[in-house]
Amino acid sequence: MRQMTALGADWWNDSGVPDELAEAVGLGAVGGTSNPVIVSQAAKAHPSLCHPIIDRLIREQPAATEDEITWKLIHTLALDAAARLRPVYDATRGEKGFLSVQVNPKYYPNRERMVQQATELAALAPNIAIKAPATETGIAAIEEMTARGIRVNATVSFTVPQAIAVARALERGLKRARAAGHNADAIRPYITLMIGRVDDHLKRVAEKEAIATTPGALDWAGLAVFKHAHRLFQQRGYPGMLLAAAYRHERHWSQIIGRDVLQTIPYTWWTQFNVSTFVPTPTIEQPVDESILRELRAKFPDFIRAHDENGMAPPEFLGYGATVHTLNQFLGGYGDLVGIVRARMLPA
Repeated sequence: MRQMTALGADWWNDSGVPDELAEAVGLGAVGGTSNPVIVSQAAKAHPSLCHPIIDRLIREQPAATEDEITWKLIHTLALDAAARLRPVYDATRGEKGFLSVQVNPKYYPNRERMVQQATELAALAPNIAIKAPATETGIAAIEEMTARGIRVNATVSFTVPQAIAVARALERGLKRARAAGHNADAIRPYITLMIGRVDDHLKRVAEKEAIATTPGALDWAGLAVFKHAHRLFQQRGYPGMLLAAAYRHERHWSQIIGRDVLQTIPYTWWTQFNVSTFVPTPTIEQPVDESILRELRAKFPDFIRAHDENGMAPPEFLGYGATVHTLNQFLGGYGDLVGIVRARMLPA
């Protein structure tokens, strides 16, 4: 990972465990990611970390609801992670060193609630960016957050049309931020593309519809989407740094290395990449093989919807298969986390 960093290619740690983030920062990581599934996984895998925090919060706030304690836990872990990234933030004068924290996934239909919670989360520390879904409602919330001077990170995002719609919302939000007197140049938003979840979605479609594919072809779908989005952003100068997420294999790392993109990599994956025999080189500009693109386009209309800039309109984003699957998973992860808190509040 230090070799990757030496190329000027930035990466983040994607996990909810503070010690894992500290280890990543020691190897050159310049940011971190959180979401309900990540925090739930951390609470399950590291009860000795999370249970004492939950128990303390319950003692301090005996009248608090399960959801209130859950969010206090998320705040506590976020503050710890943000503090570990603060030296990066200070050394780069606020350019890097951010922790992404996601608004409640239950708020996905409600722009106002997302914006309200984003304002509260952003106030926890100066180096917190706010994650909201790249659905039509979420993108409207992202524009408003940006207009208020909040650094955002679009999530639940898988497609070129989503990335472009977010970029256009960012343009509007940044214009409004400047008009309101904010330092818009310092906002520097992110746009996540969950590349592994594109592959996952098409694999589910292939299984359901009994579509035969060349072995390994579907492992290039998310990469093709990301590389195409990158080309368009470079050509057109759209605002927002593209950020790759949701890793499934080594190519998801090795094929998108570059100075002008970011990678947020789960701890279990970057520790494997760190001992890989692959020598990091700039690969983001290398195109996906044309024969693979032809096959994906011929067999999967949902690949075309993800890859082509006019493949979907914003009202369609919420119903896209990867969006539905991911939102359900995030909602389930949040429910699991509340369940962990409930078990501490109501021990058997």
